[in-house]
Amino acid sequence: MSTFIIEGGNTLKGELKPQGAKNEALQVICATLLTPEKVTIKNIPEIRDVLHLIELLEVIGVKTEKLGKGIYTFCACNVDPTILKSKKYKKLASSLRGSVMILGPMLSRFGYGYAPQPGGDKIGRRRLDTHFLGFEKLGAKFIYDASENIYEISGHGLTGCYMLLDEASVTGTANIIMAAVMAKGTTTIYNAACEPYVQQLCKMLVKMGANISGIGSNLLTIEGVSELNACCHVIAPDMIEVGSFIGLAAMTKSEITIKDVHYDELGIIPAQFKRLGINIVRKGDDIFIPRHEHYQIENFIDGSIMTIADAPWPGLTPDLLSVFLVVATQARGSVLIHQKMFESRLFFVDKLIDMGAQIILCDPHRATVIGLNHEHQLRGTTMVSPDIRAGVALLIAALSAKGVSTIYNIEQIDRGYENISARLSAVGAKIQRID
Repeated sequence: MSTFIIEGGNTLKGELKPQGAKNEALQVICATLLTPEKVTIKNIPEIRDVLHLIELLEVIGVKTEKLGKGIYTFCACNVDPTILKSKKYKKLASSLRGSVMILGPMLSRFGYGYAPQPGGDKIGRRRLDTHFLGFEKLGAKFIYDASENIYEISGHGLTGCYMLLDEASVTGTANIIMAAVMAKGTTTIYNAACEPYVQQLCKMLVKMGANISGIGSNLLTIEGVSELNACCHVIAPDMIEVGSFIGLAAMTKSEITIKDVHYDELGIIPAQFKRLGINIVRKGDDIFIPRHEHYQIENFIDGSIMTIADAPWPGLTPDLLSVFLVVATQARGSVLIHQKMFESRLFFVDKLIDMGAQIILCDPHRATVIGLNHEHQLRGTTMVSPDIRAGVALLIAALSAKGVSTIYNIEQIDRGYENISARLSAVGAKIQRID
């Protein structure tokens, strides 16, 4: 188990560049299974979950080659679907949430998919019904072995149809899109997730020869094609990392420039940080965060306490609520953080309370934060990273705190943030990694 030792209370200064988007990478890498031709993907974040997925594709016969930092080619010309039932595949796939997105392209191209219950963060219920209901609508047959936690899907000659998704699941939408691109006829997906990750996947598939309209909306229309071809795709910057860096700058009273953020694709994220009183200066496609001695949380028009809640895109992504909660601990004023999607994602707040934060955990979904206005600095402590997003939120808290903090189980942070200790050290953070 690896550990961070952090000496907090230091201001940072310099430039940070966000990595490629993790959630997009997991989708577009799976999409390479849809063609026997070579696909090149650039700006891949070399983080644990993504490298794990690449290894998983290699197990089933995908030829991969690393051409440079974050640049890989994938050639799925010799994929063997029978390997999906091997012990090695099941062991690897069961530890990675993103492995479920192999099912859509495998079903589309080979008429078969098989997967164990996928792993991932323990943040509450993360059901997969949407994926399989969509596959069944396209004509596939679904079998679930409850005793072994195994999902099996089969069906040759998928047929397009109309479907209304029971929830706007990002991975569910992506999986169904990949299953539908080579189905016969027209597939209409209503209540589709429209997050930037799904938009990027659709744009890549169009470059490969798919016919998709409605990209960026919750109504997608897919005209099936007989085959897909090679392409080159560039992964967008990770908006979750951009938001993490904004929060880090405010909490540590630092001047940070975040480079090449694709500002127009950040949606509501900058506006929500501004509601916490954080000054965000756009400079072309960069963001500059000036030093904040204080930042004031807004109230609603009637004077009631501000609520910041997650929602399907273009609402606020749930992956950033942990960061918003931490940033609010040093604001002037109070805010209600409402995590609607996952019932276990706020269970890291006890660590912040130990550090001196004033937080009332109302229930599994809501926490009220009474800001300390930078008048009382958080204090260093020892803690364990419970998941990717809570882990980086605790890291931000530790960097702002007085004294030394120790964070164990930082492999969770590694799953979503590439070489984070070295990148933060380059702008002045005092952080040591012990492996």
